[in-house]
Amino acid sequence: MSRTQPAAGQLGRLAAPRLGSRTWLALIVVGFAGQLAWTVENMYLNVFVYNTISTNPAVLALLVSSSAVVATAATFLVGAASDRVRRRRIFIAAGYVLWGACTAAFGFVQTSAAAALLPAANAVVVAVIAIVLLDAVMSFFGSGANDAAFNAWVTESTVPANRGRVEGVLSVMPLLSMLVIFGLLDGLTQDGNWKLFFGIIGAVTALIGVFAWFMVRDSPTMVVSGDSYLRSVIHGLRPSVMRANPRLYWALTAWLVVGTCTQVFLPYLIIYIQRYLRIDGYAIILGVVLLSAAVLSILGGRIIDRVGKLVSVLPATAILVIGLVGMFFARGMGPVMVAGTIMMSGFMLTVAAISATVRDYTPPERVGNVQGLRMIFAIMVPMVVGPFLGAAVIAGAAETYVDLGVVKSVPTPWIFLAAAAVAVFTVIPVLRLRRANAPAAAA
Repeated sequence: MSRTQPAAGQLGRLAAPRLGSRTWLALIVVGFAGQLAWTVENMYLNVFVYNTISTNPAVLALLVSSSAVVATAATFLVGAASDRVRRRRIFIAAGYVLWGACTAAFGFVQTSAAAALLPAANAVVVAVIAIVLLDAVMSFFGSGANDAAFNAWVTESTVPANRGRVEGVLSVMPLLSMLVIFGLLDGLTQDGNWKLFFGIIGAVTALIGVFAWFMVRDSPTMVVSGDSYLRSVIHGLRPSVMRANPRLYWALTAWLVVGTCTQVFLPYLIIYIQRYLRIDGYAIILGVVLLSAAVLSILGGRIIDRVGKLVSVLPATAILVIGLVGMFFARGMGPVMVAGTIMMSGFMLTVAAISATVRDYTPPERVGNVQGLRMIFAIMVPMVVGPFLGAAVIAGAAETYVDLGVVKSVPTPWIFLAAAAVAVFTVIPVLRLRRANAPAAAA
């Protein structure tokens, strides 16, 4: 899997070629639709479960971590399959349609339905099992379409010199998707109209799958290895491959640290604003934060291309840490907006720089396989470790409130300090990456 590559600093200084309008349109529309569905799964599904099924933070952590494991397996399997058939479009289009259907089905999982279906069983337990299983199926289709096929297509449709700005745009898609959902659909969740909420997102995701069939063009220069399917799936997990590609794996490790940091607080963010800060207008806060962070991230993507991706990682991480510490102290709408904007801007810029670096070090014959590695480092491990760390911090703080006679746990500001402590460790893989990159830069 080893190949000769320019140093990260050299990559950042190359003149950035222009991408065609068709490519940009597909990048933005397909990427945005995918993030709409992931926003629902990563944030609103937790709120749905918390409000209608169980307030136990361990249940939310189980939901997030099991989804991450399935998503990682799907990315490996679909990534290798799309490599072998030299097609990304069919996996993107079909996957988005199935992804949308599963998302729409979330609204039908309720304790009342579980009690009617299995009256002798514990309705809460049955509902938890059902939502975890449905989330796993949804994650398989979603990750196969988005994390494997779409991300492989993005790598093949870009070059090192323009990946900073592309990642700057793609990195704001989660923020814009949150903004759209908060602005247009949050009222449905406030009224408890979850079926319509999930149905709208599911329908949009499926329609974009049809759009992708007509707009996405497979790369005519796609390169594939001569390995069997099984060898292709497990290729990147071999120690010999890791030793031969230290820069790729150190970049992925940096992503692992940043991803874990965000998963400590992100699954509980809306609940924290609602229940701990007692701010009813949380959609306004998040709207201002996300819009501001999106603008800063897009502008920052151009800077990343100019100064170099690797050079940008630690300053962006420092901004993230400052924002997290600010969130620990922030109370009231104004301070939370300021701290939240700093926090999310730092997160988006860090991810943009690291993601672009990973694409630079991706061997052209292993693009699909690397998406599976990306899922392990950027999604699975962070989503397994982070939420449980956050749940442990919440349990340790022992903050509760009473709702209709039921004592419920509530997230506290300590989740932000815990996340900041994790983010500091980003310095280790970045310094190792710089050391590994030094011989290439000297050459």
